[in-house]
Amino acid sequence: MKEKMFMKRAITLAKLGAGFVNPNPMVGAVIVKDGKIIGEGYHKKYGDLHAERNALKDCRQRGNDSTGATLYVTLEPCCHHGKTPPCTEAIIESGITRVVIGTLDVNPIVSGRGAEILRNSGIRVETGLLEKECKELNCIFNKYMTEKRPYVVMKYAMTADGKIATVSGESKWITGDLARENVHRLRKKLSAIMVGVSTVIADNPRLDCRLDEPVNNPVRIICDSHLRTPLDSQVVKTANDIETIIATSSEDKTLIQEYEKRGCKIIVVPQSKNGVDLNHLMKLIGEMGIDSVLIEGGGTLNYSALESKIVDEIHVHIAPKIFGGSSKSPVEGIGISDINQAIKLNPINTIWAGEDLIIENEVIY
Repeated sequence: MKEKMFMKRAITLAKLGAGFVNPNPMVGAVIVKDGKIIGEGYHKKYGDLHAERNALKDCRQRGNDSTGATLYVTLEPCCHHGKTPPCTEAIIESGITRVVIGTLDVNPIVSGRGAEILRNSGIRVETGLLEKECKELNCIFNKYMTEKRPYVVMKYAMTADGKIATVSGESKWITGDLARENVHRLRKKLSAIMVGVSTVIADNPRLDCRLDEPVNNPVRIICDSHLRTPLDSQVVKTANDIETIIATSSEDKTLIQEYEKRGCKIIVVPQSKNGVDLNHLMKLIGEMGIDSVLIEGGGTLNYSALESKIVDEIHVHIAPKIFGGSSKSPVEGIGISDINQAIKLNPINTIWAGEDLIIENEVIY
Protein backbone atom coordinates (compact mmCIF):
# COMPACT_ATOMS: atom_id res chain seq x y z
CA MET A 1 0.00 0.00 0.00
CA LYS A 2 2.88 2.37 0.80
CA GLU A 3 4.30 1.78 -2.68
CA LYS A 4 1.10 3.11 -4.24
CA MET A 5 1.06 6.02 -1.80
CA PHE A 6 4.51 7.14 -2.96
CA MET A 7 3.55 6.87 -6.64
CA LYS A 8 0.31 8.75 -6.00
CA ARG A 9 2.40 11.52 -4.45
CA ALA A 10 4.57 11.55 -7.59
CA ILE A 11 1.44 11.84 -9.76
CA THR A 12 0.16 14.73 -7.64
CA LEU A 13 3.50 16.51 -8.05
CA ALA A 14 3.54 15.89 -11.81
CA LYS A 15 0.19 17.65 -12.22
CA LEU A 16 1.72 20.87 -10.87
CA GLY A 17 3.52 21.19 -14.21
CA ALA A 18 0.27 21.32 -16.20
CA GLY A 19 0.34 24.12 -18.75
CA PHE A 20 4.05 24.89 -18.29
CA VAL A 21 5.89 21.85 -19.67
CA ASN A 22 4.26 21.36 -23.10
CA PRO A 23 5.23 19.72 -25.38
CA ASN A 24 7.18 17.77 -22.75
CA PRO A 25 5.38 15.29 -20.47
CA MET A 26 4.30 16.03 -16.91
CA VAL A 27 6.52 14.01 -14.57
CA GLY A 28 6.75 13.69 -10.79
CA ALA A 29 9.42 11.95 -8.70
CA VAL A 30 9.71 10.93 -5.04
CA ILE A 31 12.84 9.58 -3.28
CA VAL A 32 12.18 7.24 -0.35
CA LYS A 33 14.57 5.80 2.24
CA ASP A 34 13.66 3.73 5.28
CA GLY A 35 9.98 4.25 4.46
CA LYS A 36 10.20 8.05 4.47
CA ILE A 37 10.25 10.65 1.69
CA ILE A 38 13.67 12.32 1.67
CA GLY A 39 13.28 14.29 -1.56
CA GLU A 40 10.69 15.08 -4.21
CA GLY A 41 10.31 17.12 -7.37
CA TYR A 42 8.52 17.57 -10.65
CA HIS A 43 9.16 18.95 -14.12
CA LYS A 44 8.24 22.59 -13.55
CA LYS A 45 8.80 24.25 -16.90
CA TYR A 46 9.79 23.34 -20.46
CA GLY A 47 13.59 23.53 -20.69
CA ASP A 48 14.14 23.36 -16.92
CA LEU A 49 15.38 20.42 -14.85
CA HIS A 50 13.40 17.19 -15.11
CA ALA A 51 11.55 15.69 -12.15
CA GLU A 52 14.31 13.26 -11.15
CA ARG A 53 16.99 15.96 -11.00
CA ASN A 54 14.66 18.28 -9.06
CA ALA A 55 13.96 15.48 -6.58
CA LEU A 56 17.69 14.84 -6.10
CA LYS A 57 18.28 18.58 -5.68
CA ASP A 58 15.53 18.71 -3.04
CA CYS A 59 17.08 15.70 -1.31
CA ARG A 60 20.47 17.43 -1.07
CA GLN A 61 18.91 20.70 0.11
CA ARG A 62 17.22 18.80 2.93
CA GLY A 63 20.61 17.39 3.93
CA ASN A 64 19.60 13.83 3.08
CA ASP A 65 21.73 11.06 1.56
CA SER A 66 20.13 9.23 -1.38
CA THR A 67 22.53 6.26 -1.21
CA GLY A 68 20.48 3.06 -1.06
CA ALA A 69 17.17 4.89 -1.60
CA THR A 70 14.26 4.08 -3.91
CA LEU A 71 13.09 6.50 -6.60
CA TYR A 72 9.41 6.50 -7.57
CA VAL A 73 8.89 8.26 -10.91
CA THR A 74 5.75 8.49 -13.04
CA LEU A 75 7.58 8.18 -16.38
CA GLU A 76 10.69 6.31 -17.47
CA PRO A 77 13.79 8.48 -16.90
CA CYS A 78 15.28 10.02 -20.04
CA CYS A 79 18.59 8.69 -21.34
CA HIS A 80 19.46 11.27 -24.01
CA HIS A 81 20.83 14.79 -24.13
CA GLY A 82 18.11 17.36 -24.85
CA LYS A 83 17.71 20.72 -23.15
CA THR A 84 19.01 18.98 -20.02
CA PRO A 85 21.45 16.06 -19.47
CA PRO A 86 20.10 12.49 -19.18
CA CYS A 87 18.32 11.77 -15.90
CA THR A 88 19.71 8.22 -15.96
CA GLU A 89 23.19 9.68 -15.35
CA ALA A 90 22.04 11.64 -12.29
CA ILE A 91 20.23 8.58 -10.86
CA ILE A 92 23.29 6.34 -11.28
CA GLU A 93 25.58 8.95 -9.68
CA SER A 94 23.16 9.46 -6.75
CA GLY A 95 23.61 6.01 -5.24
CA ILE A 96 19.92 5.15 -5.63
CA THR A 97 19.61 1.36 -5.76
CA ARG A 98 15.98 0.87 -6.82
CA VAL A 99 13.78 2.72 -9.32
CA VAL A 100 10.01 2.18 -9.59
CA ILE A 101 8.59 3.50 -12.88
CA GLY A 102 4.90 4.16 -13.47
CA THR A 103 5.00 3.77 -17.25
CA LEU A 104 7.59 3.52 -20.00
CA ASP A 105 8.16 6.50 -22.29
CA VAL A 106 6.56 6.29 -25.77
CA ASN A 107 9.35 8.48 -27.17
CA PRO A 108 11.26 6.04 -29.43
CA ILE A 109 14.65 7.44 -28.36
CA VAL A 110 13.85 6.60 -24.73
CA SER A 111 11.28 3.78 -24.68
CA GLY A 112 12.79 0.93 -22.68
CA ARG A 113 16.35 2.26 -23.02
CA GLY A 114 16.21 4.38 -19.87
CA ALA A 115 15.18 1.39 -17.78
CA GLU A 116 17.78 -0.82 -19.48
CA ILE A 117 20.63 1.63 -18.77
CA LEU A 118 19.67 1.71 -15.09
CA ARG A 119 19.52 -2.11 -14.90
CA ASN A 120 22.90 -2.41 -16.61
CA SER A 121 24.29 -0.13 -13.90
CA GLY A 122 23.16 -2.53 -11.19
CA ILE A 123 20.01 -0.66 -10.20
CA ARG A 124 16.89 -2.70 -9.54
CA VAL A 125 14.14 -1.43 -11.86
CA GLU A 126 10.41 -2.18 -11.62
CA THR A 127 7.74 -0.87 -13.98
CA GLY A 128 3.96 -0.66 -14.08
CA LEU A 129 3.03 0.71 -10.65
CA LEU A 130 -0.23 2.67 -11.15
CA GLU A 131 0.49 2.40 -14.86
CA LYS A 132 -3.04 3.35 -15.96
CA GLU A 133 -2.98 6.57 -13.91
CA CYS A 134 0.52 7.44 -15.12
CA LYS A 135 -0.46 6.91 -18.77
CA GLU A 136 -3.59 9.05 -18.37
CA LEU A 137 -1.42 11.78 -16.88
CA ASN A 138 0.30 12.17 -20.24
CA CYS A 139 -2.37 11.34 -22.82
CA ILE A 140 -1.45 14.62 -24.57
CA PHE A 141 2.26 13.82 -24.74
CA ASN A 142 1.64 10.21 -25.77
CA LYS A 143 -0.51 11.17 -28.77
CA TYR A 144 1.72 14.04 -29.85
CA MET A 145 4.87 11.94 -29.56
CA THR A 146 3.46 9.00 -31.55
CA GLU A 147 1.36 10.88 -34.15
CA LYS A 148 2.83 14.42 -34.22
CA ARG A 149 -0.73 15.73 -34.00
CA PRO A 150 -2.33 17.65 -31.13
CA TYR A 151 -4.60 16.04 -28.56
CA VAL A 152 -8.00 17.70 -29.00
CA VAL A 153 -10.55 18.37 -26.27
CA MET A 154 -13.97 19.79 -27.16
CA LYS A 155 -15.85 21.66 -24.46
CA TYR A 156 -19.37 23.04 -24.50
CA ALA A 157 -21.92 24.18 -21.94
CA MET A 158 -25.60 23.44 -22.36
CA THR A 159 -28.87 23.39 -20.47
CA ALA A 160 -30.60 20.23 -19.30
CA ASP A 161 -32.61 20.31 -22.53
CA GLY A 162 -29.49 20.55 -24.71
CA LYS A 163 -29.51 24.25 -25.61
CA ILE A 164 -26.43 26.49 -25.84
CA ALA A 165 -28.42 29.73 -26.20
CA THR A 166 -31.89 31.16 -25.68
CA VAL A 167 -34.23 31.78 -28.62
CA SER A 168 -32.93 35.37 -28.72
CA GLY A 169 -29.33 34.12 -28.97
CA GLU A 170 -28.31 34.97 -25.40
CA SER A 171 -25.66 32.53 -24.11
CA LYS A 172 -23.84 34.22 -21.19
CA TRP A 173 -23.74 32.57 -18.78
CA ILE A 174 -25.29 29.10 -18.98
CA THR A 175 -23.12 27.61 -16.23
CA GLY A 176 -21.88 29.07 -12.95
CA ASP A 177 -18.55 30.36 -11.65
CA LEU A 178 -17.07 27.00 -10.66
CA ALA A 179 -17.73 25.44 -14.05
CA ARG A 180 -16.17 28.45 -15.77
CA GLU A 181 -13.12 28.14 -13.50
CA ASN A 182 -12.82 24.54 -14.67
CA VAL A 183 -12.71 25.83 -18.27
CA HIS A 184 -9.91 28.25 -17.45
CA ARG A 185 -7.96 25.38 -15.88
CA LEU A 186 -8.35 23.53 -19.19
CA ARG A 187 -7.12 26.63 -21.02
CA LYS A 188 -4.11 26.66 -18.73
CA LYS A 189 -3.38 22.97 -19.33
CA LEU A 190 -3.75 22.90 -23.13
CA SER A 191 -1.47 24.67 -25.59
CA ALA A 192 -4.11 26.25 -27.82
CA ILE A 193 -7.77 27.26 -27.88
CA MET A 194 -9.72 27.10 -31.13
CA VAL A 195 -13.02 28.73 -32.15
CA GLY A 196 -14.84 29.49 -35.37
CA VAL A 197 -15.14 32.99 -36.78
CA SER A 198 -18.86 33.05 -35.98
CA THR A 199 -18.03 32.83 -32.27
CA VAL A 200 -15.62 35.76 -32.60
CA ILE A 201 -18.24 37.85 -34.41
CA ALA A 202 -21.06 36.97 -32.00
CA ASP A 203 -19.23 37.09 -28.65
CA ASN A 204 -16.00 39.06 -29.26
CA PRO A 205 -14.19 36.83 -26.71
CA ARG A 206 -10.69 37.35 -25.31
CA LEU A 207 -9.88 33.62 -25.34
CA ASP A 208 -7.31 33.99 -22.57
CA CYS A 209 -6.75 32.23 -19.27
CA ARG A 210 -8.05 34.07 -16.23
CA LEU A 211 -6.99 32.44 -12.96
CA ASP A 212 -5.55 33.96 -9.78
CA GLU A 213 -2.28 32.08 -10.26
CA PRO A 214 0.62 31.99 -12.74
CA VAL A 215 -0.58 30.89 -16.19
CA ASN A 216 0.54 30.67 -19.78
CA ASN A 217 -2.14 31.92 -22.15
CA PRO A 218 -2.97 29.37 -24.86
CA VAL A 219 -2.28 30.13 -28.49
CA ARG A 220 -5.55 31.35 -30.05
CA ILE A 221 -6.65 29.71 -33.31
CA ILE A 222 -9.54 31.17 -35.33
CA CYS A 223 -11.03 29.03 -38.10
CA ASP A 224 -12.04 31.67 -40.65
CA SER A 225 -12.41 30.42 -44.23
CA HIS A 226 -13.10 33.85 -45.78
CA LEU A 227 -11.26 36.20 -43.37
CA ARG A 228 -14.31 37.70 -41.68
CA THR A 229 -12.64 38.17 -38.27
CA PRO A 230 -13.25 41.86 -37.35
CA LEU A 231 -10.04 43.87 -37.27
CA ASP A 232 -11.30 45.58 -34.10
CA SER A 233 -12.10 42.31 -32.30
CA GLN A 234 -10.38 41.59 -28.99
CA VAL A 235 -8.38 38.69 -30.42
CA VAL A 236 -6.91 40.86 -33.17
CA LYS A 237 -6.29 43.88 -30.94
CA THR A 238 -4.33 41.73 -28.47
CA ALA A 239 -2.48 39.60 -31.04
CA ASN A 240 0.85 41.18 -30.15
CA ASP A 241 0.38 40.06 -26.54
CA ILE A 242 -1.06 36.56 -27.07
CA GLU A 243 -0.07 34.44 -30.08
CA THR A 244 -3.02 34.43 -32.47
CA ILE A 245 -3.37 32.23 -35.55
CA ILE A 246 -6.07 32.68 -38.19
CA ALA A 247 -6.59 29.57 -40.31
CA THR A 248 -8.15 30.56 -43.62
CA SER A 249 -8.70 29.41 -47.19
CA SER A 250 -8.60 32.99 -48.47
CA GLU A 251 -5.61 34.15 -50.48
CA ASP A 252 -6.51 37.84 -50.37
CA LYS A 253 -2.99 39.20 -49.85
CA THR A 254 -4.15 42.72 -49.02
CA LEU A 255 -6.47 41.53 -46.28
CA ILE A 256 -3.89 39.05 -44.99
CA GLN A 257 -1.40 41.90 -44.60
CA GLU A 258 -3.91 43.84 -42.48
CA TYR A 259 -4.07 40.98 -39.99
CA GLU A 260 -0.31 40.43 -40.06
CA LYS A 261 0.32 44.13 -39.37
CA ARG A 262 -1.68 43.67 -36.16
CA GLY A 263 0.38 40.68 -35.04
CA CYS A 264 -1.76 37.77 -36.29
CA LYS A 265 -0.19 34.75 -37.95
CA ILE A 266 -2.08 33.61 -41.05
CA ILE A 267 -2.13 29.96 -42.08
CA VAL A 268 -3.67 29.18 -45.48
CA VAL A 269 -5.48 25.84 -45.28
CA PRO A 270 -7.43 24.00 -48.01
CA GLN A 271 -11.21 24.35 -47.94
CA SER A 272 -13.45 21.46 -46.93
CA LYS A 273 -17.22 21.23 -47.28
CA ASN A 274 -17.68 22.57 -43.73
CA GLY A 275 -14.96 25.25 -43.67
CA VAL A 276 -11.20 24.95 -43.37
CA ASP A 277 -9.81 21.42 -43.61
CA LEU A 278 -9.36 20.60 -39.93
CA ASN A 279 -7.22 17.50 -40.49
CA HIS A 280 -4.78 19.54 -42.55
CA LEU A 281 -4.83 22.27 -39.90
CA MET A 282 -4.03 19.77 -37.12
CA LYS A 283 -1.04 18.52 -39.12
CA LEU A 284 0.26 22.07 -39.60
CA ILE A 285 -0.10 23.17 -35.99
CA GLY A 286 1.42 19.88 -34.83
CA GLU A 287 4.48 20.75 -36.91
CA MET A 288 4.53 24.12 -35.11
CA GLY A 289 4.94 22.35 -31.75
CA ILE A 290 1.34 22.76 -30.57
CA ASP A 291 0.58 19.52 -28.76
CA SER A 292 -3.00 20.13 -27.59
CA VAL A 293 -6.10 22.11 -28.56
CA LEU A 294 -9.25 23.08 -26.68
CA ILE A 295 -12.21 23.60 -29.01
CA GLU A 296 -14.69 26.10 -27.61
CA GLY A 297 -16.63 26.73 -30.80
CA GLY A 298 -20.27 26.70 -31.73
CA GLY A 299 -22.35 23.93 -33.22
CA THR A 300 -20.91 24.28 -36.74
CA LEU A 301 -17.24 23.96 -35.75
CA ASN A 302 -18.08 21.19 -33.28
CA TYR A 303 -19.83 19.17 -35.98
CA SER A 304 -16.98 19.72 -38.42
CA ALA A 305 -14.40 18.64 -35.81
CA LEU A 306 -16.31 15.45 -35.01
CA GLU A 307 -16.90 14.66 -38.67
CA SER A 308 -13.16 15.14 -39.28
CA LYS A 309 -12.44 12.73 -36.39
CA ILE A 310 -9.90 15.04 -34.75
CA VAL A 311 -11.56 15.11 -31.30
CA ASP A 312 -10.15 12.91 -28.52
CA GLU A 313 -12.31 14.06 -25.60
CA ILE A 314 -15.58 15.95 -25.11
CA HIS A 315 -16.26 17.78 -21.86
CA VAL A 316 -19.97 18.46 -21.50
CA HIS A 317 -21.02 21.08 -18.93
CA ILE A 318 -24.69 20.66 -18.02
CA ALA A 319 -26.57 23.42 -16.20
CA PRO A 320 -29.81 22.66 -14.31
CA LYS A 321 -31.83 24.98 -16.54
CA ILE A 322 -34.43 24.62 -19.29
CA PHE A 323 -34.54 27.06 -22.24
CA GLY A 324 -37.04 25.27 -24.49
CA GLY A 325 -37.77 26.41 -28.03
CA SER A 326 -35.69 25.53 -31.08
CA SER A 327 -32.51 27.44 -30.28
CA LYS A 328 -28.97 26.32 -31.10
CA SER A 329 -27.59 22.96 -30.07
CA PRO A 330 -23.94 22.19 -29.26
CA VAL A 331 -23.43 20.03 -32.36
CA GLU A 332 -25.23 20.99 -35.56
CA GLY A 333 -24.46 19.97 -39.15
CA ILE A 334 -26.72 17.65 -41.13
CA GLY A 335 -27.02 15.11 -38.32
CA ILE A 336 -27.62 11.38 -38.68
CA SER A 337 -30.69 9.46 -39.75
CA ASP A 338 -29.67 6.03 -38.42
CA ILE A 339 -29.21 5.80 -34.65
CA ASN A 340 -26.50 3.16 -35.18
CA GLN A 341 -24.34 5.82 -36.87
CA ALA A 342 -24.14 7.95 -33.73
CA ILE A 343 -20.70 8.98 -32.50
CA LYS A 344 -20.19 7.02 -29.30
CA LEU A 345 -18.68 8.36 -26.10
CA ASN A 346 -17.04 6.63 -23.18
CA PRO A 347 -17.59 8.63 -19.95
CA ILE A 348 -14.26 8.71 -18.09
CA ASN A 349 -14.94 11.23 -15.33
CA THR A 350 -17.76 13.23 -13.75
CA ILE A 351 -17.32 16.39 -11.68
CA TRP A 352 -19.79 18.52 -9.77
CA ALA A 353 -18.92 22.21 -10.14
CA GLY A 354 -21.41 23.83 -7.81
CA GLU A 355 -24.84 23.03 -9.24
CA ASP A 356 -23.42 22.20 -12.70
CA LEU A 357 -22.42 18.70 -13.81
CA ILE A 358 -19.32 18.17 -15.95
CA ILE A 359 -19.04 14.89 -17.84
CA GLU A 360 -15.66 14.14 -19.42
CA ASN A 361 -15.91 11.67 -22.30
CA GLU A 362 -13.50 9.81 -24.52
CA VAL A 363 -14.62 9.84 -28.17
CA ILE A 364 -14.90 6.41 -29.79
CA TYR A 365 -14.60 6.32 -33.59
